[in-house]
Amino acid sequence: MTNTPIFRRICGCRNSPLLLFALSALFSFIPVSAITAERIESPVELADKAFWNMNYTTADSIYTAELHRNPRNAELYWKLARLHVSLGESVDRNKKDERLRYYRKALEYAKTCITIDSTIAKGHSWYAAALGIMADKTGSNEKLNRAKEIKKAIDSALRLNPNDETALSILGSYYREAAKISWFKRMVGNAFIGEMPKGNYELAEKAFRKAISIDSRIIRNYHELALIELDKNNRAEALRLMKTALNKPLIMPSDRRRIEEMRALLKKYSEE
Repeated sequence: MTNTPIFRRICGCRNSPLLLFALSALFSFIPVSAITAERIESPVELADKAFWNMNYTTADSIYTAELHRNPRNAELYWKLARLHVSLGESVDRNKKDERLRYYRKALEYAKTCITIDSTIAKGHSWYAAALGIMADKTGSNEKLNRAKEIKKAIDSALRLNPNDETALSILGSYYREAAKISWFKRMVGNAFIGEMPKGNYELAEKAFRKAISIDSRIIRNYHELALIELDKNNRAEALRLMKTALNKPLIMPSDRRRIEEMRALLKKYSEE
């Protein structure tokens, strides 16, 4: 083909429009993947993908391997904290000791993240998450004793990143719990424990709605917000939120429990 007179005449003129047309036609049939190398995901990205698919064994092995390679990588520590909170949530609710072991490990990872780099918001938010869930499993007195520390961690996370959806979600729960404390319990608590948590349903609602606006996938936020609306006797909005949550993907172990609880509530109120 290269010896044909026509091809020689085309190639003989470097800027020939006909040559440019011929080359562009040729390359239009070559797949892009054959010209540019396909992007390869990093190990941490693969671990993140495994985490969101709730494949925790794979996520744990990759995160841990990466930690051995770079033990000063603060990002890996908060991601391992997040993973261990999720592992604890995936354990049978009757196995309290096993669940607490995961939460304590999550707390250790979050602390290490903060020690290495205190400017990472996620380190503080998952510290608050681990501390809050541990307190919740050990009783109301422990929850009150830890409230100040939890709020401090939440405030640190939101100061560093006002759009940290994890911190906003925990803040919503903090305000919801504070709103449920009776005046008598608050008076006694202030006298014998120290300053009681402060908050109300309006602040809790604001935090949850902002968290939803940032990441609309998280079922927890719809469930908690729906419970607030029920406490406020706003049944229509609560039902709307729960129906919306049923169409969201399951990405956390506690999502299954929350979905079951919301289905039961929807059935209850539809029969009334």
